[in-house]
Amino acid sequence: MGWTGWNSPSGAYATIVMQTAGAAGAIPFFTLYQISGDITTITSQGRMATYWANYKLLLQLIAAYGKPVLINFEPDGWGFMEQQNQNATLVFAYVQNNPDCANEPNTAVGMGQCLLSMRSKYAPNAYVGFSYSDWGGKAAQVTAFMQQVGGGQADFIVGGTLDVSAGCLEAYASEPSGCQRGHQGQTVYWDETNTTHPNFLDAFSYITAYQSGIGGDLPIIWWQTPEGAPSTTPGGTPYHYRDNRVDYFLKHPGQLTAIGTLAVSFAGQPGDTNILTDDGQFKALAGAYYAAPTPLP
Repeated sequence: MGWTGWNSPSGAYATIVMQTAGAAGAIPFFTLYQISGDITTITSQGRMATYWANYKLLLQLIAAYGKPVLINFEPDGWGFMEQQNQNATLVFAYVQNNPDCANEPNTAVGMGQCLLSMRSKYAPNAYVGFSYSDWGGKAAQVTAFMQQVGGGQADFIVGGTLDVSAGCLEAYASEPSGCQRGHQGQTVYWDETNTTHPNFLDAFSYITAYQSGIGGDLPIIWWQTPEGAPSTTPGGTPYHYRDNRVDYFLKHPGQLTAIGTLAVSFAGQPGDTNILTDDGQFKALAGAYYAAPTPLP
């Protein structure tokens, strides 16, 4: 929870990000990623007191910025909570030690509602979305859990593909360390012809079923999309791992808008393929897209 101390005065990091994004004509997009895999955070009264104080500070800084800002609520965190219990009302989390949410229950449900109500109170110019973790349970369980915590009451849905290029996981390399997850021989490279599985239409079907299940027909933001370049050879080397999400998304924008996609954010992990090591893929495809963008429905 140390982001407030990265710059001076406390919390200046958020202001720097917003001002930098604004100068580039972009909308700032924050990811509130304070729980991660440490599920003990939500059961620690002291850590949650800090959590709520830092969240309030972020909202106050966003309000001072005065322009639209996006917040992605706790990727992975909800999935780890779900693994504690598929019923969010039975997952304990300190909420009532936050004066702004003293009437909410000390549960994952109360936490979700507190995140939403504080946004409304302190920074109505912030637009928020909950990340769901498809590994948290079966599809219907994930939808039910996220509906309980308030996913359907947000402004958008945060969907993901992979957090690293497929080739990184296929290589099962020692560098970067994120490549070592999963198992050798796993199938993580999506079939762009959509004839074998996994493929892009599989992902679209999952997220639209989730979108319908939580209610509200919320727009979708794809987050943390890896930047690898297509290849018929599995794996790769540091900074040159294969993937085809950028290639497919930017060549088929109509498929994305047809399911309610509002935006796609691209980001690589340390050691992964990036826009400086992808042989110009992102620059060329993004340029072609902006020359003839697909209108939103």
